Amino acid sequence: MSAFARIVKEQAKNMELYVPVVARVHGGSHPEFHQVRAVYDEIVGKIKKAAGGRPDLAEDFARLRKITTDYTVPADTCETYEAVYRMLSQWDKAYSEDE
Repeated sequence: MSAFARIVKEQAKNMELYVPVVARVHGGSHPEFHQVRAVYDEIVGKIKKAAGGRPDLAEDFARLRKITTDYTVPADTCETYEAVYRMLSQWDKAYSEDE
């Protein structure tokens, strides 16, 4: 199993719980998070569609880096927001290292 597949598997449940909560709690003051959620949903869809193969996520992670300014957590957010960005950054890193 690739490092990317392993980290996604380990963190999938937390991401499924955290992303909607962060969107609900912080989406009003941080509308960019709605874009983050949309890209995250696309990534998850591509992972499921790949059925164990390697999905093409390079553009998705490039978009996330741009939207989040390289996963920079806004100062006025909670630990869950920070956790989502940390996990997305880890997914991004593992994906690029598996290439």
